[in-house]
Amino acid sequence: MKDYRELSREELLALHRETEAKYEEVKGKGLKLDISRGKPSTEQLDLAEGMLTVISKNEDCYSDAGEDCRNYGNPTGLKEAKELMGAIMGAPADQVIVCGNASLTIMFNTVSRSFTHGVLGSTPWAKLDKVKFLCPVPGYDRHFSVTEYFGVEMINVPMSPEGPDMDLVEKLVAEDDSIKGIWCVPKYSNPQGYTYSDETVRRFAALKPAAKDFRIFWDNAYGIHHLYEEEEKQDKLLNILEECRKAGNPDMVYVFASTSKVSYAGAGISAVASSPANLEEFKRYMGFQTIGYNKVNQLRHVRYFKNLDGVMAHMMKHAAVMRPKFETVERVLEQEIGGTGLGTWTSPRGGYFISFDALPGCAKAIVAKCKEAGLVITGAGSSYPYHRDPQDSNIRIAPSYPTSEELALAMDVFVLSVKLVSIKKLLEEK
Repeated sequence: MKDYRELSREELLALHRETEAKYEEVKGKGLKLDISRGKPSTEQLDLAEGMLTVISKNEDCYSDAGEDCRNYGNPTGLKEAKELMGAIMGAPADQVIVCGNASLTIMFNTVSRSFTHGVLGSTPWAKLDKVKFLCPVPGYDRHFSVTEYFGVEMINVPMSPEGPDMDLVEKLVAEDDSIKGIWCVPKYSNPQGYTYSDETVRRFAALKPAAKDFRIFWDNAYGIHHLYEEEEKQDKLLNILEECRKAGNPDMVYVFASTSKVSYAGAGISAVASSPANLEEFKRYMGFQTIGYNKVNQLRHVRYFKNLDGVMAHMMKHAAVMRPKFETVERVLEQEIGGTGLGTWTSPRGGYFISFDALPGCAKAIVAKCKEAGLVITGAGSSYPYHRDPQDSNIRIAPSYPTSEELALAMDVFVLSVKLVSIKKLLEEK
């Protein structure tokens, strides 16, 4: 396909008329489509039906150690649940705390506690003049919302297929002791689907921050969310806990994970893994927060999945549902946008998202055009702190929730919107 930027004004005008007619036709269908959030589809949720009956009577509610999981107690989680989540996270069971349904809650609480009580005896962040976080961009909007809520100044760090720009990360954390943390989605990142290289992980582990209370918030949300069964088509991620230990920085990282997109969204279990010193701090504040999380749900997960092999077998069922949807998105983009110069996109091997970069200055208009035709998409700028994309180009595509038929319609709307907005921009530049 010819690069639209090389077309004459007359050719662009003809294309605009043709595309506008197709857009109006689609718009007239009264569609109501949504690819804005990475929600599991009904088909994916149905995969875990056995969890609903794996515990069905009172006598099923006892742990391997004989604990009555219906009652209070054991706030750090069942031993068998720690073993299961530890296997998923690459952490020893004794370095894991199992919590409620959302890892985002643990992250929020961790930032909150750092503001009120500091980190391992350091000055509480609330008493400091300035607190800053590094934010790989594009990144996860809810991470940025947490730090924005607490008034943290967020600094953009560009992402590449290898991970964040580590030259910049190393320089910033070494020079500025007000930088207290960095948000990371290290495997199949949100939204690009990148996985940090071994070198990137090792450089993270070897950081020499000016702030002794600097922490890496390692949100490995998609660590087991492969799209392909073949091992050679699955991304690998170096174990950050082991690398930090080897580098003499065991306290510098918190690792978070959950089963929100493994079992049931909103009814999974979450966990944090870290050094013994960090976990002791977690335990102290948790003692004021809860007398125990949902141990029946922890037990349900253990009984259903049994072990890591059981989890991974289950995830291949998810992959079978997700892979065709990713392939649909990439096929339509290649057929309709490939070679036109109107945008680029990622081709991840796992996770929940595809990242699309339109021509600079076009993302907001594209999202608005999609909405006008009945397609809700993640707001332009959402993948950046303060919702400010300096290029106004990045758009996150979330293929998981719609049916295959709905997704095909959604992509028709999307590519037509991209073309209309982009052609208009090119015409203005002629």
